This record gives sequence, C-alpha cells and structure tokens, in this order.
Amino acid sequence: MSKTNVLICDDSGFARKQMARSIPDGWDIEIHYAEHGQQALEQIRAGKGDVMFLDLNMPVMDGYETMDIIRREDLPCLVIVVSGDVQEEARTRMLAMGALDFIRKPIDNEKLITLLKQYGIYTGDGNAEKRKKVNVLSTNSENDKFDAYREMVNVAMGRAGENLARLLGEFIDLPIPNVNVIENNELHMAIAEVNRNNSVSAVSKGFVSAGINGEALVIFNDTDFDNIIQLLNYDQLSTAPAQLEALMDISNILIGACLNALSDQLNVTFSHSSPIILGRNRDLDSMLTTTKQRWQRIMAIEIGYAIKNKNIHFDLLLLFPDTSMERIYSRLVDFEE
Repeated sequence: MSKTNVLICDDSGFARKQMARSIPDGWDIEIHYAEHGQQALEQIRAGKGDVMFLDLNMPVMDGYETMDIIRREDLPCLVIVVSGDVQEEARTRMLAMGALDFIRKPIDNEKLITLLKQYGIYTGDGNAEKRKKVNVLSTNSENDKFDAYREMVNVAMGRAGENLARLLGEFIDLPIPNVNVIENNELHMAIAEVNRNNSVSAVSKGFVSAGINGEALVIFNDTDFDNIIQLLNYDQLSTAPAQLEALMDISNILIGACLNALSDQLNVTFSHSSPIILGRNRDLDSMLTTTKQRWQRIMAIEIGYAIKNKNIHFDLLLLFPDTSMERIYSRLVDFEE
C-alpha cells in the first residue's frame, strides 16, 4: 500500500516543525511542505497532498483563497485547518468550503491524534518521539528565531481577535505580525501600519515573569471612535466618557487575551501592571517618549487589527527589551522540546 502524502502549508517554519513533530510515528506518510497557498496548490496538483494541514493567515495566497480553489477545481485533498485565527466566522467559512475540521494553534500530538482517530484517518499508536528528534526546534539562526517570535505572537493575536469578535459581533481581520528589533530612537519604524493620524489615543500595560518583561500598547485613531462606540452600544454616553469606556474595554480585552496566550506558550504567569492611559487626542510619538527612554534596544511587534466593513482600525504593539528576547526563545523551544 502506498504512503499517504501529507502536506503542511504554513508561512512559519517554526509552525511547520511544530506540526511535523505532532504527527505520530506509526502513520505511514511522506511529508511535504508549502509556505503559502500557491505552493500548496502546486503540490496538490502534483499528487503530494492527500491530506493537508492548512494555515489561514499567509502571504501570497491565504488559506481562504486556497480552500476556495480546492473546492472549485475539486482537487483530491482532505483539508484540516490549523490556525491561530479561531474566530467562529473563520471556522464556519472554512467548513462551508469543505474543510474537514479546524484545530487551534499551537498544535500538539494529543489534539492531532484525537482528530485523526475521529475521522478514521489514522487509528494507530500516537507516539511521535522519532519525529520530534528529526524536527528539532532550537537553532542559532537569527531568522529562525524571528520566525518563532512571529509565530508565538500569531497565536496570541488570534486569541485576542477571537475575544474581540465575540464582544463586537464582527469578524476581525488579522494581519501577519510585524517583528522588528530597533534602537530606542527608531521606535516609530515599528508602527508602519499605524495610520499616522495627528490625533490618536493609547493605553499601556506592563507585564513581567521569569526574567521576561515588556509593555503592551493599544493605539486608536481618534477618527474611528464613533464607529467603535456604536458597535459597543455606548451611544447613550456623552462623547468623552464613551470614548474612554471604549478605549479601556477594547484595550483590556486585546491585552488580556494576548498576554494569556503568551503565558500559555512560554509556560509562565505574567504579572500585569494596571492599565495606563498614555494620552488621548495626541500625536503618537509624544506618547512613546517614556518607553524610548527606558530601553536601549527593543523588539517591537505590531499587530494591525481591522473591522473592514466598519472602517475601524486599531493596533496592538508589544515591546520587549532585548534582554528578554533570548529568554523568550529559550522558553518557547524548551517548552516544546
């Protein structure tokens, strides 16, 4: 009997390794890889995708477009979505297009075995020790480390997006996180996706655990407040209190869910400071002065959330001093290995 061709499609090399490490040793397969949907379709057409594990948020061609083409061309491939975007609408859309099921990142052997047995794809022993030894996560490559940071934040971003979608009753568009290491006087470079409006409002919250510390900021364009207030049904409040309530509520949801997801992946419990309003109706650079003065080099991770049909955009900015970076990577890898 010929081997089953398994295709792992994800733009993150770290995520592809996590997926491969979860596959049971006893499953007689040949593993193939794709970094985006276009590559995946080429592999499927070449007979290398009997079963595909598909991410959603990818460059070139995302998971939604990939699934749509698989359906329209009736390509012979069982698709299981493995994504950090776990909003109910994302799940519903993919299942409606023919995906078999939907797994929340980060993937692990136990989740995968349960699903494979549920659909009769593989019912043997679940041990994956051999694949773990082959797919080692630790590396000295700076590019690989950045990829791991980006994937860690991708999972956290999805968790926060899910909570926000539930609160607002809207689908949240999730980007590919932007990761940069910069000098403190270059912090503006980390917020390329923030609308450079003259007037923004921002909330900050610090966090620390196990030698890892950082700061999370939520940044709003003041021009979007009316639409956010309407979504939250705060219309009965006067303008200033309604803006403040919206700013604090959305900031608490985004930062809280994101830090909880980071805690789970790093196996730490972060202590949080109380949220601080950095400023309202001001320019962004003036609000970042205290952060710029506090740390010399910074890993800045920017996530630009959007509710496109309401023309609402806001950003979550995670800032880590360079002293935290190696600890983050070590905990990511050690926890997985």
